Amino acid sequence: MKRVVLVSNSFSNITNFRGRLVEALVEAGYPISIAAPNADSGWARARGAEAIEIAVDRSGLNPVTDAVLWLNYLRMLRREEPGHLLSFTAKPNIYGALAARLSPVISLPNVSGLGTAFMREGVLSRFVSLLYQVAFRACPIVFFQNPDDRDLFVARKIIRADQARLLPGSGIDLDHFAPAEMPAGEGELRFLFIGRLLGDKGVREFVEAARLLRAEHPRWRFQLLGDIDTRNRSGVSPRELRQWVDDGLIEHLGHAEDVRPFIVEAGAVVLPSYREGLPRSLLEAAAMARPLIATDVPGNRQIVDHGVNGLLCEVRNPRSLAEAIRQFGTMGFVRRKQMGQAGRELVERDYGVDRVIRAYLDALAQLSAEARV
Repeated sequence: MKRVVLVSNSFSNITNFRGRLVEALVEAGYPISIAAPNADSGWARARGAEAIEIAVDRSGLNPVTDAVLWLNYLRMLRREEPGHLLSFTAKPNIYGALAARLSPVISLPNVSGLGTAFMREGVLSRFVSLLYQVAFRACPIVFFQNPDDRDLFVARKIIRADQARLLPGSGIDLDHFAPAEMPAGEGELRFLFIGRLLGDKGVREFVEAARLLRAEHPRWRFQLLGDIDTRNRSGVSPRELRQWVDDGLIEHLGHAEDVRPFIVEAGAVVLPSYREGLPRSLLEAAAMARPLIATDVPGNRQIVDHGVNGLLCEVRNPRSLAEAIRQFGTMGFVRRKQMGQAGRELVERDYGVDRVIRAYLDALAQLSAEARV
């Protein structure tokens, strides 16, 4: 079997979301290399893989930096001589696929979300669409994590319909994210946001909803679990964050490698983002039997069945979000617990990691067989 290279904009993206996939590929007999920033050779070796350090400026728009990334991918592919390139996140998808076109390498990108460029029409949106179109033209398979993103790429003629395949996100390890008992504190509820503190994730709407509700429900707690990212165009500033904490609106929990202890203490996990691929935070929370509150946008609505395992609200509307939080918070304990159980059942049925692994193994076997014909 020829080598398979995985590329992403951070090594933690692989360790957190693709670890079981790496192990399954190694077990299937594929030599594996992982190319990403902050490469952890020890983690890779422990799983029978190799690690390659390649820097990625995941938020910048500098064409020179992006050209260097493309050149680094090209050099790496010619050195490693893999059969397939599995890419994750935007820049590795684009520049990895462009490098693969100049190498005898088959690229299989995974579009896990479309980001800021696709949230509003303009020059940037058209330029990024063109980059995707050129990069993905030779890809036999392009994985998507929700039908909205897939349909957008087909409608804009970025890809052909026959190239697209849907995945259930990155897959959830159902044993690792085991269901937990719902907190039964009388009157006190924790509403937890998990993710980078970005405007596009709806952080400011979350804080404003907390402001609208704090007088009415002083024992409700609003928590942010994640880091600021000042290099991102929609990133929250340190000054904003300090002001929110000083005003008593939110608690900032910082960054955590393991989110499970925080989900256990939460009554609901909240994601008021503007657009998603298939949000990992919601899947992990649902797997742990926590109800969800999210905006009615692509990605979120694939996971949140309104009134069944959570509540949906209007995007960019803190009053709508506050009303959804109020509605959830005034439900009885039994109803909230039923919502959490419905979420766990959804993840067990549709989003287990074994389905993602099987999709990749089937795709690699299919492409290998076609290459031999």
